[in-house]
Amino acid sequence: MEDYYSFFLAVHVVFVISWMAGLFYILSLFIYHTEANTKEEPARSILVAQFTKMEATVWKIIATPAMIISVLAGSLMLYTHPYLFQFGWMLVKLGFVAGLLVYHFICQRMMKQLRAGNYTLNSFRLRLWRELATIFMVAIVFIVILKNAVDWIYGLVGIMGLATVIMMGVKFYKKVREKNNH
Repeated sequence: MEDYYSFFLAVHVVFVISWMAGLFYILSLFIYHTEANTKEEPARSILVAQFTKMEATVWKIIATPAMIISVLAGSLMLYTHPYLFQFGWMLVKLGFVAGLLVYHFICQRMMKQLRAGNYTLNSFRLRLWRELATIFMVAIVFIVILKNAVDWIYGLVGIMGLATVIMMGVKFYKKVREKNNH
């Protein structure tokens, strides 16, 4: 199994990229789906039906399979190199991965609620929620690449700074959209 570590790593990286793409795209669909609910008929029914179909496709064909393969390949990497559990950075990374898995299943619940027509988050809050995936992604990449090169305090401050910049960007985008809609 030792000889397969690089193969598992390559598969892991490819499918993490696919997983993140699926998560980013599904949240964009949720935003458009939510905004479609404010349209007049028959546009509302047509758009909601289309977004529901697109969400199901992205979830079943991209996001969930990519998540499963990412976790499986990552697990196989750890199986072939169990000493990685001895490093603090790996444990922190796995904590963020656990958070990303929770995020994934919350998105699944959101999709089911949207399909049932009883989801109440507005498009602004969904945009903020989408950016949480960005924070997870950035944290994981920096932890894996920098490992112990950065003090965890600075890393935490950096993540909080990134979250603040992203939130300000989403709020700015909201103001621009509101201005253009009036």
